[in-house]
Amino acid sequence: MAASNRIYVTEANEPIYGIMAEFATPAAIYHAAEAVRDAGYSKWDTFTPFPIHGMEGAMGMKRTKLPLLVAAGGFTGVGLAYLMQWWMSVVDYQMVVQGKPYHSWQAFVPITFELGILFSAFTAIISMLALNGLPRWNHPLFKKERFLSSSDDKFFVCIEAADAKFDPDRTRALLEKAGATSIELVEE
Repeated sequence: MAASNRIYVTEANEPIYGIMAEFATPAAIYHAAEAVRDAGYSKWDTFTPFPIHGMEGAMGMKRTKLPLLVAAGGFTGVGLAYLMQWWMSVVDYQMVVQGKPYHSWQAFVPITFELGILFSAFTAIISMLALNGLPRWNHPLFKKERFLSSSDDKFFVCIEAADAKFDPDRTRALLEKAGATSIELVEE
């Protein structure tokens, strides 16, 4: 059986989502993120009450594809807007306006610009939601009373059981070595 297909359960036969560890300071969670990254885990996340400078690098996160998707959406909007106006003016309904030629691109600029912005905005919102896995109506961490303080003054790392390197004992040992003040199993 492959390592990523293992399902861990508690004594109550509840499937395990992962292991959550609490850290006391921003520096502690930063160094813990580096330790988890260096250990080779890929399905894990940090939860902090405020952004921590450099956390993305400590977690080993790659750059997002969002700017490329937004640019593609914007260029698609520009292309479609220009094509639509060209089709209407040159092919579908030819009309001389103020003696200008049918294909007078200067008149097409405002609508082309606006549809480029519109497509970019919708692409940004839809792509951001898709890349972040949202909307997610419930998360197993919300069941933990201790986790609720992550929006106030606590710092957490959660390593998912779906990770190929996940082993409850070794993962707990890694988090203890990284300086966790509290470690809990999180059930699905």
